Amino acid sequence: MSFSILKQIGDAQKKKAVVDVRSGDTVKVTQKIKEGEKFRLQTFEGVVIRVDRKESHTARIVVRKVTSGVGVEKSYLIHSPLVEKIEITKRSKVRRNNLSYLRERSGKSARLTGRDFDRAAVNDVKEVEVVEEPATEANEAPVEEKAETPAEA
Repeated sequence: MSFSILKQIGDAQKKKAVVDVRSGDTVKVTQKIKEGEKFRLQTFEGVVIRVDRKESHTARIVVRKVTSGVGVEKSYLIHSPLVEKIEITKRSKVRRNNLSYLRERSGKSARLTGRDFDRAAVNDVKEVEVVEEPATEANEAPVEEKAETPAEA
């Protein structure tokens, strides 16, 4: 298989539009959970400590929160059909992509300084339509259409 075929398959799996998630963001991730024959929605709110392969169809975020004194981390594929929604609730000032140092910290030292951002604009995800140009054969010349003006008639 050539790389272009693999890229087409990967791009077909991508969602049309996703939120621009960065490390240091506090996010609410809503995920579909299957229990028996039924599906339910479960939310997980925490700090994004890592973003991997942002432009790929295998883009992944690692979200961490502390529950009852125990650190819990979950990894989510952004383009997975099981991930319903990712909502950014807070954006923090960070200077690196991998915030693994937060694992050893607790209390005040684990806090990140907040940054002002437009929450409504960041979370407003509009689907982007991809318009593909029709392929023309090499021996066919593209046909130009000329609109007649009332003065010519």
